[in-house]
Amino acid sequence: MSGGVQASGAYTADEMMTVTAARQLTNGAVCFVGIGLPSAACNLARRTHAPELVLIYESGTVGARPEVLPLSIGDGELADTADCVVSLPEVFTHYLQRGRVDVGFLSAAQIDCYGNLNSTVIGDYAHPSVRLPGSGGAPEIAAHAREVLVIMKQSTRSFVRRLDFVTSFGFLSGAGERRRAGFPGGGPRAVITDLGILAPHPETEELQLCGVYPGVAVQAVQAATGWPLRIAADLRVLPAPEAADLEKLRALHAATERAHASAVRINLSKPARI
Repeated sequence: MSGGVQASGAYTADEMMTVTAARQLTNGAVCFVGIGLPSAACNLARRTHAPELVLIYESGTVGARPEVLPLSIGDGELADTADCVVSLPEVFTHYLQRGRVDVGFLSAAQIDCYGNLNSTVIGDYAHPSVRLPGSGGAPEIAAHAREVLVIMKQSTRSFVRRLDFVTSFGFLSGAGERRRAGFPGGGPRAVITDLGILAPHPETEELQLCGVYPGVAVQAVQAATGWPLRIAADLRVLPAPEAADLEKLRALHAATERAHASAVRINLSKPARI
């Protein structure tokens, strides 16, 4: 097998990753979701096999059913289509910290072999080479969601032996340390990349390769990982996207592009009514 994600041209690496991530979600689950690939995967799942998936965005929109992918958690599309909009403290205290979130869907700039995440800085904290967006609600989601899915592209820059900064905990140093530390959530169940899926070993909790995409060589995944990546005994080749999945995903992206094609214009010629 080659190191590429696919050879036929039938789908892209991003499409393969998004479809695979969507397949991890079950119908009726409550999912705390971020913007970008997590949002695309969740909204694809909602349009295919999981129509009753409940999406919560950090802005306080509960049960959002966006027709197009939101630009940010503050996109009006989310509030317009939500079952309700609650305050930020209520999202975290009532839903997340009380164990009402089944799946937390995260991404990051860096991940280590135990699923710990960095979304804060690259380099020294006081003098970083890159200042990242920061934690947001990710540490709370990582701590309290019943399980966590991580989606990010795989390279030695992002899959590192040691994080430059620990923003959100996965399994800490593994072997039950997360449980002993008292974190209520289950931690990362899967890490979906553009090459395959990594999952924690049941005993050591170190991430290992458990699935590869069609046409992807194991050696290519290992070469894109900053630590000696172990391979699961039951490694499998993951199924390619089905035509219906690709059709719905591409329609979602096309609708999003059309919706966001025009510049936002605010009329300041008349005073706003208060």
